[in-house]
Amino acid sequence: MKKRGKRLLPAEEEEEGLCCCEYVNRHGERSHVAACCCDCEDLDDACDRFLKREPQKPESLSQVTSVISDRIRIPWLWGGARRLELSIIPPLVLLPALLHLAALHFLLGLVVLTALPGLVLWYYYFTHRKKGRTLFFLSLALFSLGYMYYLFVTEVLPRGDVGHVQLAAVSAGVVLTLLALAHTKRGPGVVRPNPEDVHSTVTYYSPAAERDSSVNGGRQEVTVTVASRAGPSEQAEVELKETNRRNWCTACRVVRPPRAGHCRICGVCVLRLDHHCVCCVGQANHRSFLLTLVLFLLTSLYGISLVLQSVCPRQNLLTALLYCPGVYNQYSTALCFTCAWYSSIVTGGLLHLLVVQVVNISYNVTEREARVALREKTARSAFWGLIVETGVYSRGFRGNWSEFMAMGDKLSPPSPADLV
Repeated sequence: MKKRGKRLLPAEEEEEGLCCCEYVNRHGERSHVAACCCDCEDLDDACDRFLKREPQKPESLSQVTSVISDRIRIPWLWGGARRLELSIIPPLVLLPALLHLAALHFLLGLVVLTALPGLVLWYYYFTHRKKGRTLFFLSLALFSLGYMYYLFVTEVLPRGDVGHVQLAAVSAGVVLTLLALAHTKRGPGVVRPNPEDVHSTVTYYSPAAERDSSVNGGRQEVTVTVASRAGPSEQAEVELKETNRRNWCTACRVVRPPRAGHCRICGVCVLRLDHHCVCCVGQANHRSFLLTLVLFLLTSLYGISLVLQSVCPRQNLLTALLYCPGVYNQYSTALCFTCAWYSSIVTGGLLHLLVVQVVNISYNVTEREARVALREKTARSAFWGLIVETGVYSRGFRGNWSEFMAMGDKLSPPSPADLV
């Protein structure tokens, strides 16, 4: 008989408290991080079935994964050990290993720098198709920025080609990028439920008393009957209910304002939803997201130029990435050159994202609206879909940018009367 931990009630947990290395597992039992490899019944059962050549249970893999994710924790000073999300571990391990491997030979560097973006894109489409939440991309972005800065300080700065002013400029760019990203992560502007909207929507779906609910589901007959007998004010109320029905989100149980959308990854409705990146980008954080992109690109381009000037002093900056003779003669210069290539690939991807964002803002269309319009063929597109013009909310170039710069100050959703 295996010994199981003592099950704690919430009141007992508050009274006894947890030390920095203890936690409450998924069974509600008190456990310790030192015992992370002990008493794993799900894993034991899976191994026994494998050794006995018995078929595995359908839920065995998910149970083992749940146990592993529950037990991988780090000590924390307040509230016991904290769970460590598994998706943040691969960038911390694979990125330094692959970059150091690519610095050994230019052929290895060609293979690694070609395969790495492909793996990231495959994981991106895999997670977005499954609509699952992951911290992989946030971890990759933060660790890439931090690791590139660490190599800049430890490998490029000692060479003597970078002064203190240039180091201060790169450091300021990194700090400002992190601050802008932290402001972006504060929230996109979530649509809050309104009890009046819920009541009106539920009432609208109920069939009329004098009609047979089996005819047309009841809904069309209710609308036609009331509209034919109603006056101007009652007609507006009927139109309001019809608009609420179209904008009703069954998952969040809210009436979405115009241009709001439901993010299936975060599970919330967001005001003026643009897209989901490292977080939802909406009305409240779209400006800070754009600022994060600009700061990152400026810092990255400046850092890449400093690195190339240091490892390829005799080459022009525009051709140094393609031709830098003798750069693989020393491992230090090869590592710096490889990191410059990796930063260039990341910078190119984010530059494309920035261009798309600037074009969409200029035409006053969100990424979500552009995808829907292209799918339904209700928009004009040019330059292979880079420019998408719906013509619904556009107020001209200056008007669109003025609305974008001021939209963060208008976070309260419109009243139901404004939806008519």
